[in-house]
Amino acid sequence: MKKEYDFSRAKRGPVVPVPPGKTPITVPLDNDVLEWLRAQVHEMGGGDYRTLINAALREHMQQQKEPLEEMLRRVIREEMRTQFAS
Repeated sequence: MKKEYDFSRAKRGPVVPVPPGKTPITVPLDNDVLEWLRAQVHEMGGGDYRTLINAALREHMQQQKEPLEEMLRRVIREEMRTQFAS
């Protein structure tokens, strides 16, 4: 290590810039939830558990927006597909 470092041209902020449309936040997660997410990523062959969190939250948002009648129709169609596919 050097005794002194020159920070005269240093810039504040993250080392890796955040892509547009993303906001970095800190969220404390329960250990078992984080372990499950990491296991899911491992089973899928790699990736990022934060992508899974985003997908789960987005799915929840979509379900909240979907009217009850549409949700019931979707679920019935999915069930019929699985029943008749066998």
